[in-house]
Amino acid sequence: MTSGTIFSQNLKPVSYQDGSQKLNGLVTSNAGKKLPGVLVLPAWKGIDDEAKNAAAELEKQGYIAFVADIYGEGNIPADGDAAAKTSGYYKKNFEAYQKRISLALEQLKKSGATSDKIAVIGYCFGGTGALESARGSLPVAGVVSIHGSIGKDQTRKNGPISTKILIENPADDKGVTPEDYNNLIKEMNEGNADWQIITYAHSKHTFTDPKSPDYNAVMAKRAWNHTLMFLKEILK
Repeated sequence: MTSGTIFSQNLKPVSYQDGSQKLNGLVTSNAGKKLPGVLVLPAWKGIDDEAKNAAAELEKQGYIAFVADIYGEGNIPADGDAAAKTSGYYKKNFEAYQKRISLALEQLKKSGATSDKIAVIGYCFGGTGALESARGSLPVAGVVSIHGSIGKDQTRKNGPISTKILIENPADDKGVTPEDYNNLIKEMNEGNADWQIITYAHSKHTFTDPKSPDYNAVMAKRAWNHTLMFLKEILK
């Protein structure tokens, strides 16, 4: 997605609120048109180049893309330790995470996205958010979890899942245990979900991020093509 780097500079800032908390998202320059929409959920340090470049590439494919601000102004983690703590809060307090995603979805709709043609994609912590969108029955046609944390507190009951799901799973992600993997399949099957998991060989956790030492260019390209194929199926 290197061609999106310069193009991502065309993203427009959008401020919105969760009560008294100010949130600062980004929307593609085609906002205002009536088009399918994709919400992009960033990784654990907040809005980053990978999320912005994804949005720019999605605009080229004919989607309005909105990059969500989950943490809010003044709460952006300064380092990995802070990111782990802050993202961990939202993983535990999943209803707060679902609310922030819902607020971002509303901004995507206000930007012109057709309400019945919206999907969510997310990276890492954002991949967890994509799954929470499905678990929370948010009004989206499909979700893509890209090297997301797939585990769920097993005290939470499995429920019906009407949202189509694509999980892009790096084979060598040490953060995904066999138990997490099996529990997720059980959850999706019990929810009668339309789901698929694609596992990418020789790939560690952040295999899609060019700035990461885990980056695997071949597998990252395949994962992005799988994302586009899925989005085309459900949104066009």
